[in-house]
Amino acid sequence: MTLISDINLFKRDPQLVAGTLLFLAGFIVIMGIITAEIFYPYEYTTSDSMISDLGSTHSSNDITIHPSAIIFNLTMIIAGIMALISAYCMFLLYKKLIFNISFSLFGLGVLGVGIFPGNVKILHPIFALITFISGGIAAIASSKIIEPPYGHISLCIGGISLLFLVSARFFIPILGSGGTERWIVYPLMIWSIGFGAYLLGTNARLKK
Repeated sequence: MTLISDINLFKRDPQLVAGTLLFLAGFIVIMGIITAEIFYPYEYTTSDSMISDLGSTHSSNDITIHPSAIIFNLTMIIAGIMALISAYCMFLLYKKLIFNISFSLFGLGVLGVGIFPGNVKILHPIFALITFISGGIAAIASSKIIEPPYGHISLCIGGISLLFLVSARFFIPILGSGGTERWIVYPLMIWSIGFGAYLLGTNARLKK
């Protein structure tokens, strides 16, 4: 009886749905990247290799590497769908133009990265850039609707991601292209997990 009531509560409460899916999306992306890296058969370093190399082709022989490509691309597609559903649930809860649009674009960007791997020369960079920019903005905008201290943390996380994005040319000689990209992407995944956990909190409230 308790399980049935919990399921009904889940259906009635879009905040629980948003929190659950967003938490899982961040977790899935991080673990999916790690798993794809494990199975990548060629030399792969976090400093010099881009994350999207896991889902595209190996430059020396122009073939798609499996199972890394399957793991990475499927991870992004699943996480993107989860983020989009979460964004819709958040729209039902809170209608704030900047947050709703940026959060939705974040989910769309992640989905697009999985559908169009790195070897798709035009569309992949577009969706990757959408993910980076909208994710940073969404993290910053979320600071206006959630209570401190996580509101302040979200502001910092979004700022860090965007800082590394706009200053990539400065950081690449220090961290490498792959390391710099990870400083853009991983903060967004950490924010996703943290924001999802916040929404799942029994006493969590959104600012009006």
